[in-house]
Amino acid sequence: MKFTGLVGIAVAGSLIALSGAAPTKAATYEASPTAIIVPSGTITISAASSLTDVLPVIAAAFEKRFPKVKVKFNFGGSSTLVEQLNAGAPVDVIATASEPTMAKALAAGTAVAPILFAKNTMAIAMPAGNPAHVTALTDLARPGVLVAICDVAVPCGAAARDLFKNANITVTPVTRELDVRMVLAKVVADEVDAGIVYVTDVKWARSKVTSVTIPSALNVITSYPVAAVKASANPVAAKAFVQYLRYSFSAQGILRAYGFMNP
Repeated sequence: MKFTGLVGIAVAGSLIALSGAAPTKAATYEASPTAIIVPSGTITISAASSLTDVLPVIAAAFEKRFPKVKVKFNFGGSSTLVEQLNAGAPVDVIATASEPTMAKALAAGTAVAPILFAKNTMAIAMPAGNPAHVTALTDLARPGVLVAICDVAVPCGAAARDLFKNANITVTPVTRELDVRMVLAKVVADEVDAGIVYVTDVKWARSKVTSVTIPSALNVITSYPVAAVKASANPVAAKAFVQYLRYSFSAQGILRAYGFMNP
């Protein structure tokens, strides 16, 4: 499913103000010919666990740009977050790690006009020192190699499934986790020999893990959509954050610094 940009939420020139090459006045949003609304108040963002490290940094920049706004987060597996949203969770913005999971929110009518803001790809993570000597995807199919992946219901699990299909291998994981950070935790704790995680997770973990790059011909790219929630209690600030995340030079630069790719 293709997503299109949010429209009609900002006055002309507001994206320039959001871009980082900001004018002296804060960006504003026009509610009527006589009323100008500046984003304010608190917003809660439900976001995929692979965004745990980068989104707070972006939120800090957003709050500096809009000092009357306070951002709170709820991180977890994308599928779980969508289920919570569709069940009525008090959320203002949702950011998932795949388009199919966001499509479930669209189908339920809980999310409004998602836009893609980043892409990611997969890597093999092993405990520091790589005790099982994993050097390629095919090693994950070796007898005795303990592998952790995400459950197929969440984006990182669907990506692992597609990786194994691309490599024409059969892997029997010893655990299927609810989100990618749970997989990474198993690897860091040396509870498994390898785990399929995002490249950005490996970048964040640094010396805590060893990693193997997956050839591009076999790898899977996942796209990250973000959307304002239809029932948001603070729609002005919610839409402002969505636009800032996608279109500001500051947010996109931070995403690249954390290993994400352009949308």
